[in-house]
Amino acid sequence: MEYRRPEAAKVQEMDPGEKRLNELGYKQELRREMTLFKTLAISFSTITLFTGITPLYGSSLLYAGPASLVWGWVVVSFFTWFVGIAMAEICSSFPTTGSLYFWAAHLAGPRWGPFASWCCAWLETIGLVAGIGTQAYAGSQTLQSIILLCTGTNKDGGYFAPKWLFLCMYIGLTLIWAVLNTFALEVIAFIDVISIWWQVIGGLVIVIMLPLVSLTTKSASYVFTHFETAPNSTGISSKPYVVVLSFLVSQYSLYGYDAAAHLTEETKGADKNGPIAILSSIGIITVFGWAYILALTFSIQDFGYLYDPSNETAGAFVPAQILYDAFQGRYHNSAGAIVLLLIIWGSFFFGGLSITTSAARVVYALSRDEGIPFSSIWRKIHPKHKVPSNAVWLCAAICILLGLPILKVNVVFTAITSICTIGWVGGYAVPIFARIVMDEKNFKAGPFYLGKARRPVCIIAFLWICYTCSVFLLPTYYPLSWNTFNYAPGAIGVGLSLIMLWWILDARKWFKGPVRNIDISNGKV
Repeated sequence: MEYRRPEAAKVQEMDPGEKRLNELGYKQELRREMTLFKTLAISFSTITLFTGITPLYGSSLLYAGPASLVWGWVVVSFFTWFVGIAMAEICSSFPTTGSLYFWAAHLAGPRWGPFASWCCAWLETIGLVAGIGTQAYAGSQTLQSIILLCTGTNKDGGYFAPKWLFLCMYIGLTLIWAVLNTFALEVIAFIDVISIWWQVIGGLVIVIMLPLVSLTTKSASYVFTHFETAPNSTGISSKPYVVVLSFLVSQYSLYGYDAAAHLTEETKGADKNGPIAILSSIGIITVFGWAYILALTFSIQDFGYLYDPSNETAGAFVPAQILYDAFQGRYHNSAGAIVLLLIIWGSFFFGGLSITTSAARVVYALSRDEGIPFSSIWRKIHPKHKVPSNAVWLCAAICILLGLPILKVNVVFTAITSICTIGWVGGYAVPIFARIVMDEKNFKAGPFYLGKARRPVCIIAFLWICYTCSVFLLPTYYPLSWNTFNYAPGAIGVGLSLIMLWWILDARKWFKGPVRNIDISNGKV
């Protein structure tokens, strides 16, 4: 009897990202179906065009005039590239959903890994929870201007929401995001798709339409070279100091690109596409962001009038006044300004919803490793909706507490953005520093590898992050009083001190960081 060899079955080649994931001790559990385009789109949506620039544009413009604001974006973008390149190299080597938390643990080695991942996880948690507050505050501020223009203007008897109602709007947005994240996960998935196109199309509409609608535009020499301080308004006369403060809008806006790293276990060819998505996100937001800043700045009609408490928007929200002046001047009504403000408000709503989702997942993940007090409560999953509902409501409660000073303090947004930026960007510093000090022979390079350039790139990135975190601790108005006090240093100081004390007294004895679910020695789960 003749024996025939059966035809060899076609064996699907393992995705290189999945192969690397297995080497690191983790099995593929998530569906790896995302393309580079979708990963890039979600990453760009997380950074968001409007939510960073819009709320801080007015204060940054006031500190030192247009030139410092415009060129500040270029300077900050330049240094942001170093951070992005450093993170892209690490992402190429460690294409895991745990990203920062995981990177810190593995790069720091067995001795320092648990401490590094502890610090990174807590910084990221602080940044994301405060990030909910930034979206809620800015969304309320935009809604305040929309209500004012819809009911008239500040000059025509329009309704300007007082502080108590502003706080109610802040709390309301936070609660809506918590409810949606608890009971409507399917809706959130649909909203995420809308958000991506909302950012892209809405951004193009505003950047193109605003200068065209404005009756007059500022000269290029004014936009790119004019420098002026406002010591009567800010209490600051030092030119270097105001330049530093005018950069805050750019430093607050240019982060969030680590979202691409969070998606690597779901991305095809993540060891290549993850780094590409990180760097492409930075490139796109660099161009779009500068275009948005230029559109607003060229469209200014009267610089001093923007901050006049008696103007149509009560001097409370500079971008709203710029939009109003453009459409009122051209069409003698504010309908166009209201429509564009609704586009901006939608961006804040989508951003807050997305950050609430991310914050709850980070809290849930940390509670699984007993890294949060009362972890048994926060790691519980809703029996029907299969989401970490307790973690969602913990994040919402802390966010509401951060916003309570709205009733008494005028610089609440500055304080919340400071906490958010220090936590979020500070989390980047931990794995980058670990990459600097680790022995190169222990690093398994991915397709994106810096080689000898890795040390200078990582050092510049680390120093830039340290500088960014430092300037967000500075007072932004003088003289100092309870009304103008930036409470971020106190809040961050107390929080991090308690976290470090917990580590020293107890957590270091049992916290080990990320736990593998594959036995690398034999490949068993």
